[in-house]
Amino acid sequence: MEQRCKGVRKVWAQSDALKLGTEFSEGDLAKPQILIDDVWGESHPGSVHLDKYAKQASIGVYETGGKPANFHVTDICDGWAQGHDGMNFILPSREVIADMVEIHANVIPWDGVILISSCDKAVPAHLEVAARLDMPVIHIPGGSMRSGPGCTTSDLAGPITARDKRGLVSKDEMRDYKLTGCPTCGSCQFMGTASTMQCMSEALGMALPGNAVVPATLMESQRYARLAGQKIMELAEKGITTSKIMTKAAFINAIKVHQAISGSTNATIHFPAIAHQLGIDIHPRMFDEIGKNIKYLTNVQPSGKYITEFLWYAGGIPMIQMYLKDELDLNVMTVTGRTLGENLEMIEKSDFFERGLGYLKTYGINPEDIIRKPEHSNKYGSLAVLDGNIAPDGSVVKFSAIKNPDMMHHIGPARVFNSEEDCQQAIITGQVNQGDILFIRYEGPKGAGMPESLMTTDAIAFDERLDGTVALVTDGRFSGATQGPAIGHVSPEAVEGGPIALLEDGDMIEIDIPNRKINMIGVKGEKKTAEEVDAILAERKKNWKMPDFPKKKGYLARYSKYATSAMSGGYLQ
Repeated sequence: MEQRCKGVRKVWAQSDALKLGTEFSEGDLAKPQILIDDVWGESHPGSVHLDKYAKQASIGVYETGGKPANFHVTDICDGWAQGHDGMNFILPSREVIADMVEIHANVIPWDGVILISSCDKAVPAHLEVAARLDMPVIHIPGGSMRSGPGCTTSDLAGPITARDKRGLVSKDEMRDYKLTGCPTCGSCQFMGTASTMQCMSEALGMALPGNAVVPATLMESQRYARLAGQKIMELAEKGITTSKIMTKAAFINAIKVHQAISGSTNATIHFPAIAHQLGIDIHPRMFDEIGKNIKYLTNVQPSGKYITEFLWYAGGIPMIQMYLKDELDLNVMTVTGRTLGENLEMIEKSDFFERGLGYLKTYGINPEDIIRKPEHSNKYGSLAVLDGNIAPDGSVVKFSAIKNPDMMHHIGPARVFNSEEDCQQAIITGQVNQGDILFIRYEGPKGAGMPESLMTTDAIAFDERLDGTVALVTDGRFSGATQGPAIGHVSPEAVEGGPIALLEDGDMIEIDIPNRKINMIGVKGEKKTAEEVDAILAERKKNWKMPDFPKKKGYLARYSKYATSAMSGGYLQ
């Protein structure tokens, strides 16, 4: 890699002149050159601190004889986009970030790349482009935000907003939430998509052991960044590229970790997109099949009680991997330049676990309250893929976040909406009944860019009358913070004439998670045979017309035109 880069650099004299016009010295021109690309910016707490990590990574590169150069592609946060059409741009932003880093990495010849990110779309974007580049690459996760008062999280936005719309929140209470919901930098304090994808980066072998969800305010987080700067030089020297790390075995390992930690459903969008860049076929059904044999080990919000900061104190991903050792391929390569098995041996001999437990003692919490030993868990997996006449190509549900066991198998009437705003308004104004199954459609990748429906799931979860009795189904996606029976990624999506587009108010719907099915089984309270339902849907298809939505323009129009289905990753073809 280094020889190829040096050869390319000699082709055009201006290349060196341009570098010397920045902060390169003449001596730097002969050194291995490392791109450090982060999503630093004042865009949200998950990115505002990443310049510190970039600085530490740069020092690490300098210490080991290289020359770093810092580039930026700022990301955005789902939290900014709640309640308006900005949410339609969130998933598509993954592709923009990946494309810009690809440009940075290819226009200038580099010997290695360090990528730094914390949150929902930036981490998968960085893993996607790392796979695409197939260079020596290390990812540095941005760590976890510290908790609010009483170990609360930023996800209190859901209940307080729902109550505020009913006039139940005082100005002081609202101000208190705004001042304490995000008390530090770092990703949100629960196992949402941001924390999940940090954990997946480490589980894939692309981040240093123990780096995922480290509390962002600890100096430990900056030490990881310094070490990453040193390690990238080793990877460049040895020619260890991403295709040698992100193998199919590594993806399977990571899916096992995902099921053990009850990770976000959004991983089932991101993994297929990342693996596609390597020519590896990863399908959401693999999460379901693998999860049937993997114990669910963690007690972390939103499926459990504790916050991600405590997960790190309890041993983080290394402890999960230790408990899953017999289920994992320990021979996979990682960014340490060693195998997963070798990493775990070194961590076990170090004081990593003891340091974390020392922090936990401050809170008087038993580590097994956060990460259970497999023999102390009687639950398997956390995510299921459902199909049926509503979702012939599949749909995804995080069953570990369903608190009411009655909703694991539920029959109810359909309530159909063509936008999240209309659905949420019906909930807030009391127009939804217990037992209803709500459908939000035309929200898939080709429809609206696949926005999440956190406002609606929270409106349900924090309505005492509806919580635990109402399900939500969509061809869009959900926040990793979502609770309750929320079934997303329904495919084919509505704009492609999928069955979800043909449903009508009053249709009888059966959700059967144990048997992995979601079906229309009748009309207006009258049960029909499967053949009769098929005939009804076929007749409706003949008369189906797309609603008259506003015409898209710019990037969102391009994304909607070329995006693949949710079940294949929603990437651009």
